[in-house]
Parts: sequence; structure tokens; C-alpha cells
Amino acid sequence: MTLCRVCGYCTGLCPVFPALERRLELRTADLDYLANLCHNCRACWYACQYTPPHPFAVNVPATLARVRAASYRRHLWPRALGNLMAGSARAHWVLSLITNLMVPLVTLLLVPPAQLFAAHAEPGAFYAVIPWGLMVAVATLTLGWSLLALTIGVVRFWRASAPRRGPSPSLLLRASPRAVADVLTLRHLNGGGAGCNDHDHSPTQRRRFFHLMLSYGFALCLGATVVAALYHHLLGRMAPYPISSAPVLLGSLGGLGMVIGVIGLWRIKRGADPAPTASETLAADHVLLGQLLAVAATGLLLLALRETRAMGLLLALHLGTVLALFVTLPYGKLVHGAYRAVAVWRSNSELEASVRTSARPMVPLRTGEAKDRDRGDRI
Repeated sequence: MTLCRVCGYCTGLCPVFPALERRLELRTADLDYLANLCHNCRACWYACQYTPPHPFAVNVPATLARVRAASYRRHLWPRALGNLMAGSARAHWVLSLITNLMVPLVTLLLVPPAQLFAAHAEPGAFYAVIPWGLMVAVATLTLGWSLLALTIGVVRFWRASAPRRGPSPSLLLRASPRAVADVLTLRHLNGGGAGCNDHDHSPTQRRRFFHLMLSYGFALCLGATVVAALYHHLLGRMAPYPISSAPVLLGSLGGLGMVIGVIGLWRIKRGADPAPTASETLAADHVLLGQLLAVAATGLLLLALRETRAMGLLLALHLGTVLALFVTLPYGKLVHGAYRAVAVWRSNSELEASVRTSARPMVPLRTGEAKDRDRGDRI
């Protein structure tokens, strides 16, 4: 990264290199920040003159991917549990699989077969298999813990990556609209304008498109859950809801978007150029994509067969996939969304500060101030 700062050839490709140039030194925390600001568009790999076979063998995408994975472990909470989970994709996959299967197995053991395999079509049919209070209690405890752990990790990352004189609250506020727009549109997946270089020198917008499909599909599913809760508590209407209802429409569109996004990203990863890839980080990517696909696919299957005898077991299977996602949330690859959003916010606040500084009128320095500045320049 020191060499990249001196070269400056890739400055216009993404926000990583301008942020690099704004730093006089490169601490571990600075590298964590730059790595999470990187969206892995790979444009720098194909533009760099120091990549292999050059003796310097610079590989910015792969290097920052490794630093990014290490930053999750460095800031996670609690460390003992986090190190076990984040340090091994196999442990993450095993815990996810156990949690997935635990809910259907417990349901098979505790719910009478005549009740579990009956065709329920009336309002409240889901709760005839698994009580509503039990669903809410388990989801609240697991998701609450995971959000707490994720928040603590993100706060640690924010504090560690702050410069000695961090941006003021007013600058952070002024930078917020642009940061939100960058995050919602995934603007930095455009590789400097033309898209990501996943396969070769020819950039495309495919990865950005599939990321948006997955992200907004996930958001629609969350929206469906929120609307269903409002139906339940404010209107007194219990699930399952009609096909034309808002929860079902939002969930259906969200599930389809997630399936399309996951399959598209999987195909891109399979055909991607391996040279700028940190292969040891791919397992975590595949675990996350597998989890998201399981959540979406089981949800859509439950919707399609909810009036059949398979509903009870499918409900338990779907809830198991959701529970697995909640349990592993702060220790898997899904945290990259929060870390990246924070890094984008800091980048925009630094950019806002530099713009305001450059707009200030030049004021002649007094003799003593000039001497102090010269002394600092020499140092």
C-alpha cells in the first residue's frame, strides 16, 4: 500500500486510493479501514504495472481480502466464541447445519404426528405447529444477541480506524446523504465507472446487479416480516396471509430476488479470474451464499405448499434456516455489509473535510508560524 500511495495510478478507480493518500502513516487499523472500504471490483489488478510477473508482485485485491477477513476476527465480540467461529469456515458451516436441522428434529419429537402432518388452512395455522410465543422468544433472543455482538464489533472497528483527529459530528452529518446513497446503490462496485473485472480486462455490471438483487431481496423479506408483525399486533390478523396481501407479496419478491442474486454471484465466483483472489477466504463466501439461498428457497417452498400436509415440516425447516442465519450473523461473512457501510461513511466524511479545507481562503502566516511549519515539513 505504500507503493500504491507513491504510484497513484489507480486513484480514480475507487475510494481506497484517495483514502490511502490522505494517510501519512499506515497502521494496522488504517489497513483494516482500507480493506473494508475496498469493494473487490478488481479494477486495480488489471491497471497495476507492478502485478506478477513484476518482481514486486503487487496484488491489491487478494491482499485486502485477507486483511478484511482478519479485521473481522480482530474486532469481533466476544473474542473466545468469535475466534472459534470466524477463524474457521468449517466451524461456521457445522454450527449452521446443526442449527438448521435442530428445529425440524425438535419439532418431530415434540409435535404429535397427527398435528404436524395435518393440512392447516385456517388463520393461525402456523401456530398450530409451533406456538407463536415460542417463535418470537427464540428469534428475539438469538437476533438480539447477534445484533449486540455485531454492534460492538463495528464500534470497535470505527474507533480503531479513526485518525487522531477524527471527523467532527457536523462533518459526519454532512457526509451522511452521500454515504447512504453510495451504500444503497453499491456505487463503488462500478470499478471506476464500467463495472467489475471479474473475468478479465472487460468490466461488466453483472456483479453489482446480482449484489443489488440479493441485498434488496433480503430487505424485502425483512419488510415482509415487519408488515406481518403489524398485521398481527395492530389488525389482529394471524398468518398465513392471502397471496395478495402485502407480507406475501413482499416476501415472494424478496425471496425470488435472493435466489437470483445468490445464483448469479455463485456463477461469477466460479468463473472468476483466480489470480487476484485470496482463495482461503472463498469458503466463508460460499457458506453465506448457501445460508441465504436456504432461507429464500425454504420460504418460497413453504409458501407454495402451505395448504398441504407438508406445511408443518417445511415451516420447521424454514425457521431452522432463519435461526442459523441469526446465530452465525456476527461471526460470518454477512458482517462485511456493516463494516463496509461504516468505512464508506468515514471515507465520505474525510472527503467532505478535504473539500471544506480546500475552500478556505489563504491567510498569510506570521513569521513564527512559518518557522513552525517549515520545521514540521523537515520532520
